[in-house]
Amino acid sequence: MIRRHHLDESVLARALKEARRDAGIAKPVSAHTLRHSFATHLLQAGYDIRTVQELLGHQDVSTTMVYTHVLAKGGRGVASPLDRV
Repeated sequence: MIRRHHLDESVLARALKEARRDAGIAKPVSAHTLRHSFATHLLQAGYDIRTVQELLGHQDVSTTMVYTHVLAKGGRGVASPLDRV
């Protein structure tokens, strides 16, 4: 039998607040901040938008598209196959 233990949101929020303080980070941190960072890093690493959509549990891809605003690289976003050599 598998048992799942659920935590109250305040437990996670408190742990994040303490970790932020211990790390000396001045900016606020939340679970949403971590979710946004996760999605952004996946997209920067080259994962396709549909994969990120599925991982985040978004019904509509337009919701996931919000995370692409930080990827505005213009022509620098296209890598040449020769760059890998």
